[in-house]
Amino acid sequence: QVQLVESGGGLVQAGGSLRLSCAASGRTFSTYRMGWFRQAPGKEREFVAAIGWSIGYTDYADSVKGRFTISRDNAKNTVYLQMNSLKAEDTAVYYCARIIDGSRAPIGSWGQGTQVTVSS
Repeated sequence: QVQLVESGGGLVQAGGSLRLSCAASGRTFSTYRMGWFRQAPGKEREFVAAIGWSIGYTDYADSVKGRFTISRDNAKNTVYLQMNSLKAEDTAVYYCARIIDGSRAPIGSWGQGTQVTVSS
């Protein structure tokens, strides 16, 4: 089972940028669809972005499309989320997860998450 460790969160002003990283264990990481989710206080966890195991496939929630970019480095077993033009409503704990092929549904365990706070 893949284990995940997120990092890169912090406090940033609206309009700023952050880059999140998710380090994964496991020799089969490169065959997994991976994604990012977030959970704001008092709200349910929601899908943010996904990336396929093959080059070229990405998927984004409408709320982040055009501002966030997901990428991966299979040699480093790491998934990234570049977040630009951040808004106060992007404030949340961000988690990465393995995603079921052909869907946006997470599978397996969660990491501890990384807090992103955007001040307006």
